[in-house]
Amino acid sequence: MNRPAKFFLRKRKKLTSVLGLVLDGSKLEGVVLRRTNGSLQKLQSFAAALTLDPLTAAPELVGREIRNQLEAAGVRERTCVVGVPVKWLLTAQTELPALSAADAASLLQMEAEKGFHADATELQISHSGCALANGKQQVLLTAIPMTHVVALEKVLAAAKLKPVSFALGISALQPAGEETAGGTLTLAIGDTNVGLQVTAGGGVAALRALEGAIENEAGRRTLQPDVVTREARVTLGQLPGELLDQVKSIRIFGPRELAQQLADEIELRFEPLGLKVATVSAYAPDTFRLTLPPETSLSPAFSLAARALAQQAPAFEFLPPKPTLIEQWATKYASGRLQTAGAVAAGVAVLVGGLLLFQQVQLWRLGSQWQHMERKVTELKHVQDEIREYQSWYGGNFRNLEILRELSLAFPEDGVVTAKVITIRDDGSVNCSGNAQNNAALLAMETKLSAAPGVVDVHREQSRGNKPPIQFVFSFKFNNGGAQ
Repeated sequence: MNRPAKFFLRKRKKLTSVLGLVLDGSKLEGVVLRRTNGSLQKLQSFAAALTLDPLTAAPELVGREIRNQLEAAGVRERTCVVGVPVKWLLTAQTELPALSAADAASLLQMEAEKGFHADATELQISHSGCALANGKQQVLLTAIPMTHVVALEKVLAAAKLKPVSFALGISALQPAGEETAGGTLTLAIGDTNVGLQVTAGGGVAALRALEGAIENEAGRRTLQPDVVTREARVTLGQLPGELLDQVKSIRIFGPRELAQQLADEIELRFEPLGLKVATVSAYAPDTFRLTLPPETSLSPAFSLAARALAQQAPAFEFLPPKPTLIEQWATKYASGRLQTAGAVAAGVAVLVGGLLLFQQVQLWRLGSQWQHMERKVTELKHVQDEIREYQSWYGGNFRNLEILRELSLAFPEDGVVTAKVITIRDDGSVNCSGNAQNNAALLAMETKLSAAPGVVDVHREQSRGNKPPIQFVFSFKFNNGGAQ
């Protein structure tokens, strides 16, 4: 049974060679690496299009198709790390106060049960925490349906492969905690969508797949930069201000031509916000703390395999824990012949006795801990009860609604000037972008907005085009205290 939001310390076997596999839509990419004396050697690599869906088709048929691709590429390695698609993920966010490991795990389990619509026992859950002030953490909970995990395990078993990790390719390309100049917004251009990840505070703060960002026109992939820009702004706007202020750069991974096109399109929109946009086409020499093969091509499959050989744990792990030796032994001999019944009964008796003793020791320990914290817990519960009783009488500040009201009054009703994206920050600064049919209407709207109560420092940051529609971006500060 899956245990959500636990801090699993899985003991990993030290690998000398591994196959990195990445599923991206119908595309399967693979790289076989071997580690020798601090160096990586690439043995084989391949990319193929699967005709069968691993989640819906018969596992035996999909496994046979993958095995055929491996044999065609000369791959004999059985141990593999698998990059699962970001679009499989369910995500939820919560803030975690400074707690002990046991209390934190318990709280995260409750938050997972509240944050996901599916039953937590039907999900394989992993999480990442971003450090905040006063010992707090902003935690990103991620989950994959167990039906997906089981289907993938059956497919790999049919392909005669032994998985040691189910991770994310985008997190292997840009791991959390490796930022040298602040947080990073990562965009990974895939086969059917663009993966988005925000790393800050030593963890992953946001993770999602941008559906509709790539369209297939007559067999050719076409990027939709407006979709990427809009969704990236929305994602950044949902971050706590403390983490948002850490994000200083945007890194784009993917095919060189598409990555450069996306960088050129979004550079003008994000650099005014202080974000430096750059494409990534090669690994830094110390990326894995191992010597890389010459002319190494950057890919999620290579990153997953290299980090597995470098003993670097993934940010998110979705492979279910394997049964212990005791559980395997009990399963193996529970249905044995009659002559083993006595040995099994004795083993079970010893096991039960040990478990009862362990349980009693745990109860004594927990009872002692409760005696030390009972008074504080009672006080905290009393405070929480008072907060629930009187919370509705406080907090009458509706600043964001007031800002939107002044904006709606300033924009003309005939639609000559329209807004597309509005970003409101905690300090009262507002950014707005949109389209205008002519400069006169845009100037009139800005003049009217400048005269609104509480609005100061209206400043047009940029405008593009001399013919309709004119694209514009302006900002202002709102100092009003909000309606009571």
